[in-house]
Amino acid sequence: MQSTEFLPVCRADMTARGWDVPDFVYVTGDAYVDHPSFGVAIISRVLEAAGYRVAILAQPDYKSAEAFREFGRPRLGFLVTAGNIDSMVAHYTAAKKRRSYDYYSPGGKMGNRPDRAVIVYCNRIREAYGDVPIILGGLEASLRRFAHYDYWDDKVRRSVLVDARADILTYGMGENILLRIAALLDRGVPVKKIRDVRGTVYLCQREDSVHYPVAAAFDYNELKVDKRRYAEAFGVQYRNQDSISGKAIVEYYDSKMLVQNPPMPPLEREELDRVYALPFARTYHPMYEKEGGVPAIEEVRFSVTHNRGCFGACNFCALAFHQGRTVRSRSIESVVEECKKITEMPDFKGYIHDVGGPTANFRAPACDKQLKAGVCTNRKCLAPTPCKNLKVDHSEYIKLLEAIEALPRVKKVFIRSGIRFDYLLADPDESFFKKLVRDHVSGQLKVAPEHCADGVLDAMGKPHFAVYEKFRRRFFELTKSMGKEQYLVPYLMSSHPGSTLGDAVALAECLKRDRYAPEQVQDYYPTPGTASTVMFYTGIDPLTMKPVFVPRDYHEKQLQRALLQFNRPQNAAAVREALRKAHREDLIGTAPHSLVRPAAGGAQGQMSQTRKEGKRGEKPSNALGKGRKMPTRQARPESPKQGKAQARKGDAVRGKASAKRKSSR
Repeated sequence: MQSTEFLPVCRADMTARGWDVPDFVYVTGDAYVDHPSFGVAIISRVLEAAGYRVAILAQPDYKSAEAFREFGRPRLGFLVTAGNIDSMVAHYTAAKKRRSYDYYSPGGKMGNRPDRAVIVYCNRIREAYGDVPIILGGLEASLRRFAHYDYWDDKVRRSVLVDARADILTYGMGENILLRIAALLDRGVPVKKIRDVRGTVYLCQREDSVHYPVAAAFDYNELKVDKRRYAEAFGVQYRNQDSISGKAIVEYYDSKMLVQNPPMPPLEREELDRVYALPFARTYHPMYEKEGGVPAIEEVRFSVTHNRGCFGACNFCALAFHQGRTVRSRSIESVVEECKKITEMPDFKGYIHDVGGPTANFRAPACDKQLKAGVCTNRKCLAPTPCKNLKVDHSEYIKLLEAIEALPRVKKVFIRSGIRFDYLLADPDESFFKKLVRDHVSGQLKVAPEHCADGVLDAMGKPHFAVYEKFRRRFFELTKSMGKEQYLVPYLMSSHPGSTLGDAVALAECLKRDRYAPEQVQDYYPTPGTASTVMFYTGIDPLTMKPVFVPRDYHEKQLQRALLQFNRPQNAAAVREALRKAHREDLIGTAPHSLVRPAAGGAQGQMSQTRKEGKRGEKPSNALGKGRKMPTRQARPESPKQGKAQARKGDAVRGKASAKRKSSR
């Protein structure tokens, strides 16, 4: 029997249901939100639908083992996750500074989960119950399943499975993986004997046999000191993340052997429909009401996810390592049914905020070959140019949007997930482009050119800048023809591997030409599980094994970031220093093309002058155009009124503001 009642969060809840013991205790570093945008909600509801009793232990007090005894010893085991994002990313900025706000905790309060949460939680569980089965999952575990470079420790750490002392690690999307593990445990199979489930990682003795063919074996003692070998290992891992072509991968830890089995196949449409039809309460647990609720729900309360996976494969995005590069989507009927539930919510005002996913305009695999042979291991589907086998079709997405628009209480349907503009331009039929501009932009559309330098874009795995220029010109042409005033909010990234100081200057010049001033810029953040992080650590592109320039010096990173916000008075000294280092003193002056004025008295200044100049309120040398006033933490959008100036080659770049990519985004 399905019920929208929240799952037990304490012993009293469990007793009220008539349970003496749960089958699983699900430990999470996030507050408990029963919404399909949260992994804990999906997995717990899937297990519940299969007949298992699941209790939720959300953000337990990790300073002792006592909180982990709340439900007693579970019949089958503990499930452990850090939450929707890696705990270190949740706690620290790209500058390694402690964050002051936690979107996944009640009231946004920091301190409710530990650093390296899955390790801490597992150690407390072992302290409480000894050899009880522990299964790891979620993003933190998935992206740290192999030996991995850790930005915060600045070294290669062991697999999180080794450090956490858990029994099994699940990676990728976990519904079928957990159902298989649960069934085996329920039959009495010892957790140490579960070694053939796809989508899992386990530890065994070095001499043990492996169930699947092995692609390669690596030794941690070598990986932690040999950067080239580390890059090679990541390349093998990346090329074996497809459920059709992928093989097992082995890492040795002294006398132990870590084995990653091949990935679990993605959920097909009928399976996805069943998952999203489960009885989610669609909000946070009422126990958080007194603290103001859980902020993360606000982004997704009136939004729906229609797809999974992404064949965009940006090098700085962990999706390829988690959801995978093959796309699956829900049926139109399933998404419409979820939207009906949204329209029945008491605070629904008539607006569906997003119909998206990792990339909003993907509905199917990139080509027919992927269904039989898996994704290509030697090239990407879209970058640097679209593959000749790419199938581009927005027709079903249009039908989906139209079906949602037809619902009685729906006034407007917006698309706020990222649009892959190179895929959109590859469609010879402009029907979706026109519909997007006419019906689905809430005043501004977020897009992600990331940079203007093609060499940097190659390192990112992104299309060249000319593709974005073509998209932007057509966007504003359509906007004008429809009599609308709409904007682009381009995301920009500073200091990505491959980006020299000269590249950052070129981007600043581009911003100057386009009269675009990003209020927020994302400094590249090396997180586990991405090719870009391997580049950052090794100086090698793991997909080509070619050397890559890396701006690792903190001061240089500050200079690159300052260039992207050259108009700010407090950045003036840093911008002058960067221009001198790049031998571009021609951009220091009062001419129309200049990025920054000379320092007072003719000296060009150092960064030590920054605070003084900021107080004087030195005026920026560029006009910001007629972009509409934006909230403080958001980038000023590109205005369609910039028109012809933006149509020039080398004009508008989008300002990348989002440090919270789900990439998922």
